[in-house]
Amino acid sequence: MLTYTVWSYGFYLAASVALTVWVARTLHRNGRVFLVDSFLGNEALADSVNHLLVVGFYLINIGFVTLALKYGEKPVDLQQAVEFFSTKIGLVLLVLGGMHFFNMYVLASMRRRGLLHRQPPPVEPDERLAAAAI
Repeated sequence: MLTYTVWSYGFYLAASVALTVWVARTLHRNGRVFLVDSFLGNEALADSVNHLLVVGFYLINIGFVTLALKYGEKPVDLQQAVEFFSTKIGLVLLVLGGMHFFNMYVLASMRRRGLLHRQPPPVEPDERLAAAAI
């Protein structure tokens, strides 16, 4: 007979991996346009970076999910099983959200650098002002 702990582990792992896959696919699909713009239209580079980001996302999140399985109280009844599942999934969602915002910060800074190369050079001044006497 399977205990509440084993069922909770199974549900937690299945839900966490499903959430990770869904978030990764969503970011991969919708982040391509942003990356192409960040890399000044270089689609091959943008697609390559996008794929590498997804691989890293999977490795970090699934690694975190499996390591976090060990920690916390083990459920022995239905109430504790629901609380266990809720706490673990909540932690996974917070980590996924944190990683998303970190990635957005890094990609936005890359985009800003890419856009700096598109700006026109600074304009020379028409005249110079005399230094004020102190």
